[in-house]
Amino acid sequence: MDTAVHTSASLVGSASAFDAVLFDCDGVLVDSEAITCGVLRDMLEELGWSLSLAECMERFVGHTVRSRWDLVQAHTGVPFRESWLHDFFARRNARLEAEVQAMPHIHAAVAHLHQRLQGRIACASGADRHKVELMLARVGLKPHFDGRIFSGHETPRSKPFPDVYLAAAAHLGVDPRRCLVIEDTPVGVTAGVAAGATVWGYATLGQDQSLREAGAAQVFADMRDLLL
Repeated sequence: MDTAVHTSASLVGSASAFDAVLFDCDGVLVDSEAITCGVLRDMLEELGWSLSLAECMERFVGHTVRSRWDLVQAHTGVPFRESWLHDFFARRNARLEAEVQAMPHIHAAVAHLHQRLQGRIACASGADRHKVELMLARVGLKPHFDGRIFSGHETPRSKPFPDVYLAAAAHLGVDPRRCLVIEDTPVGVTAGVAAGATVWGYATLGQDQSLREAGAAQVFADMRDLLL
């Protein structure tokens, strides 16, 4: 339960002034990126490419593994195999099921916007649907997004292309230009901007500049700012 008092607003304007809010998932709704990249790091080491967790996150956060396999093959000589990807998904999902947590104060922010916008919020992720639904259910956020979860695996192109955000806006019946997107990576910010939405960057790891350079209109570091 988010009970702490928060008094410092870092954002100009209110999230609920938009007609809809579209959330990325990993790193925005759930604290999952270090878990996923930890599994990926271990499996890449098994292929012969040793990386620190920080190095793995720098190279892969915001991207699908499939889209970055040219990088993997350059370091390992191993061609892409669907069987390897399925094994990665299984090991990743087991870790997420056991360990994933919600981002701080996100429950209050999501509940507030769900009420203020009469349900016009959505989760638009570059990840596969099973992963997104597993994580949202695990942290108790799924009821706020039932019927409004969109996966880049189910659109013609995933992020940094705008397809998943356009699909979410169309489903909600809202002009993308009246949507606010919440993103934590330059890849995701690029997707939201390409969709025509206003993007606010959620920066907890000191990546403010990269988010702004990708097109984020504002950057913030506390989900309680979305309550204001």
